Amino acid sequence: MIAREDITGLVLAGGRGSRMGGVDKGLQNFHGVPLALHALLRLGPQVGHVMINANRNLGAYEAFGAPLWPDALPDFAGPLAGFLAGLEQCETPYLVTVPCDSPQFPLDLVQRLAHALEANAAEIAIAATLEDGAMRTQPVFCMMKAEVMETLVRFTHEGQRKIDRWTALHRCVEVAFDDARSFANANTLAELQQLEQPRAAS
Repeated sequence: MIAREDITGLVLAGGRGSRMGGVDKGLQNFHGVPLALHALLRLGPQVGHVMINANRNLGAYEAFGAPLWPDALPDFAGPLAGFLAGLEQCETPYLVTVPCDSPQFPLDLVQRLAHALEANAAEIAIAATLEDGAMRTQPVFCMMKAEVMETLVRFTHEGQRKIDRWTALHRCVEVAFDDARSFANANTLAELQQLEQPRAAS
């Protein structure tokens, strides 16, 4: 099994927050706690080390107590820019990423990604959920070997930004999670308020 100490966790909070009116999404409160801090606290027990990727309000993020790294690429280049920032600073063999706007992601996320990565001799493990009868990947919830940084540097320097095109260059495994709601994200303030509502019994 991959040891927890060999995994660095990265919270992605570097987006523009366009659909949330341009506010810094990671600093919006979820049950009274900033989204990015909530993600950090949920991810921390699952990994050996944690980092945050953010591009604005750096003082606020630094107050969370984890190493902070802005995008390695200019102009809010998307999740792959965050992946690259994390990989450039990662000192462990593995990096796992989660977005700041999905505050209910599974507490066994990293364990299951790590198991699948090793069992399938993969380079990247990606969470997936069953929605409307079809499997849907959740590509920002992924675990990767740190050595994939080499291809990511080339890919992004060519101006490419699509996660699925980059992951297609690698041996990938999809890891199925039953509860799609645990990956629900808040793109708008209304969606954030909805996430705060108690879940109805299944």
